[in-house]
Amino acid sequence: MRLALRAARFIVAATALAAAMILSACGNSDPLASKGSCEGDGLIVGSANFPESETVAEIYAEVLRINGFKVDTKLNIGSREAYVPAVRQCAISVIPEYTGNLLQYLDKDATATSAAEVESALTKALGSELTIGTPAPGEDSDAVVVTRATAERWNLRTIADLAAHSAEVKFGAPAEFQERAGGLPGLKKNYNLDIAANNFVPIADGGGPATVRALVEGQVTAADIFTTSPAIVQNDLVVLEDPKRNFAAQNVVPLLNSAKKTDKALAALNAASAKLTTAELIKLNEAVSGSSKTEPKAAAVAWVAAQGLNTPTG
Repeated sequence: MRLALRAARFIVAATALAAAMILSACGNSDPLASKGSCEGDGLIVGSANFPESETVAEIYAEVLRINGFKVDTKLNIGSREAYVPAVRQCAISVIPEYTGNLLQYLDKDATATSAAEVESALTKALGSELTIGTPAPGEDSDAVVVTRATAERWNLRTIADLAAHSAEVKFGAPAEFQERAGGLPGLKKNYNLDIAANNFVPIADGGGPATVRALVEGQVTAADIFTTSPAIVQNDLVVLEDPKRNFAAQNVVPLLNSAKKTDKALAALNAASAKLTTAELIKLNEAVSGSSKTEPKAAAVAWVAAQGLNTPTG
């Protein structure tokens, strides 16, 4: 009797598992699960896995819809190591990017640092599959950030000042920061800030709440946090100066698959980019990540209307 009961339970469990797997497969939103279609007028807007990227992606999606495009979204994808191949495959059509980091991803030997130099070098590095719109005036750069207490204890002003304490520094950042030219390799090359492997703490939220919490609570000594993060002011954190421009200019820019580029789409995206100043990025981040906790889509819709972008560009 017990064997029969166990067998029945096994069959029920196996059936449930199979059904769950089928549902999971049908609902798979992984942008790399299959090659997308480069044909047709529909656009898929993607985002990386942090709030600012998601908010800007929602802005792109909103202005494209207003201009007559059929738009779907695939948000919170992950790092550019995941989403750039997705753009190449047309699994996503457009995604917010940052000029300097994108350049270093595409060209490991890139040395450009100023906004103009980066844009020029990036245009050449894109190849035939990728294209960009006009970079926004707004810039959101990676930064080495410490607490006020750490800055005062070690008399820190620049990243170079932190180098003397390399052995004592636990550094929090996304895992890919270990390998990127502007990450740990660049900090060592430019400032002699040498972080041992066992002192690197990978945190996968792109400088978001988990990274900030780790820094404030003392789990890490320094962290890679974006300069437009409202958490810097909210937590009285200190951004260390980067006089050697280890972190190249990071203007927000739409990255598209070349097959999905049209004059109409670029006009809509560029109109939004023209309004995305650094101050506006900070306001959007405060709305989404601050006390009001506005959903990225709601923040994007309100911003598009406030900027007068809620009618077709022409």
